[in-house]
Amino acid sequence: MTTSTLKAAPRRTRESLAWLWPIGGLALLIATLSQIVGPMVIPVGFAAITILPMVWGILAGGIVSSQKFRSLPKSFQSAAGALMGVSVLILVGSLAFTMGPNLPLLFRAGPALLLQEVGHLLGTLILALPLAVMLKMGPATIGATFSIDREGSFAMVSERYGTDSHPYRGVLSMYVFGTIFGAVFISLLASITASLGIFDPLALAMGAGVGSGSMMAAGAASVAAQFPELKEQIFAVAGTSNIITSLLGVYVGIWIALPLADKMYHALVRRFPHLGAAANATPAAASTESAADLAAVESAAVESASAEAEGDNHGPVRVPLYIAMPVLTVIGIFIASIAAGGFSWNIVGGYAIIDALLLAGMGLSKLCRGKVPSMVFIITLGALLSSPVSPIAKTLITMVTSVNFLSICTVVLTVAGLSLGKDIPLLRRIGWRIVPVGLVAIASSYLFSVFIAQATLGLGTH
Repeated sequence: MTTSTLKAAPRRTRESLAWLWPIGGLALLIATLSQIVGPMVIPVGFAAITILPMVWGILAGGIVSSQKFRSLPKSFQSAAGALMGVSVLILVGSLAFTMGPNLPLLFRAGPALLLQEVGHLLGTLILALPLAVMLKMGPATIGATFSIDREGSFAMVSERYGTDSHPYRGVLSMYVFGTIFGAVFISLLASITASLGIFDPLALAMGAGVGSGSMMAAGAASVAAQFPELKEQIFAVAGTSNIITSLLGVYVGIWIALPLADKMYHALVRRFPHLGAAANATPAAASTESAADLAAVESAAVESASAEAEGDNHGPVRVPLYIAMPVLTVIGIFIASIAAGGFSWNIVGGYAIIDALLLAGMGLSKLCRGKVPSMVFIITLGALLSSPVSPIAKTLITMVTSVNFLSICTVVLTVAGLSLGKDIPLLRRIGWRIVPVGLVAIASSYLFSVFIAQATLGLGTH
């Protein structure tokens, strides 16, 4: 590390601190308006697209950070990105307390319910990842295809790669796509699959548990519509499958899916550098095209480094936890109160418990010198403290569940939106590619899971 870099780091830290309060105020304003506007339901045939407040938050934040009328400084957007890293851990902390009460399900679940989860892991990696490489999505492929990218994926990718990385932008693109179109698509897919008459209704229900509440509900409803006599069983099995996916998904994602996606992506790029070239291109031209395309992906990073050297301070920023956490907590309490229809001290207590869990998880990770991600400690501690064996589980769950989970999502995505301006060129490059990749990721996750559940159910009957 050079002397200039050492001098620049404190300066960037000071500038990030100067921007924290304006970011907090702007995030509070946008998140408040988004929560007040509330969800919008757009009918699409027998299904519907639901635009939640968190989508309004990221769209409004993105518009504010990318507008040219009064451009936001790069250091403002970088500080927002750093704040995002803390906000996703708050989200994970909230998720942990929903997992604890459901731990007994892991012990009661049959082999079909447990084994079909392999389908959610394999589907996206086997089909969606190679497609993204062929479409030249670049390193964003890793984040977009290691799972169908729901809330926990933000924490997994941001902790491993950072919020200013290509994989993080892949997660962001896939999350927005899945939030807007995921429920509609899986509803249609489940309906078509069920109409074939070749799968057990319970296998179809298990496949619907992809880790997203809205997608699970939409998929299960489509299956139940064709098997009304099994409606209660279908919803029960789908809900259980969804919980198991959430419980196991964190550990599978951190230690298996994400590292595997990274290795597969780089192996494909090294082995087939011509992937994605025009069909009639010569090998040399294809190689040149691929190299040029990969170079384009990295151009923003080069420009960022140049800007930093010239004093633009677009380099990485540091946001102290002792400031970031109170800022996000105040915003979160305000938005959760709007969602709840009024202020409650339980909301304050819920955030205090989540903050304490974050500090404990980060502290334990530091003791391990980062070898075990803080997210793992946060999820594990939260699940154990809220499990049936914990003497304080009931009190903790009452406090934490008073904090509306979707209100936390609104805060997280609003902050993410305020950091989007600097990433627009790279997100624009992903562009339309996220549509086919997203559709294949969701379809493969569902169908692979259904196939495995069907095979397991069949073996269980012999």
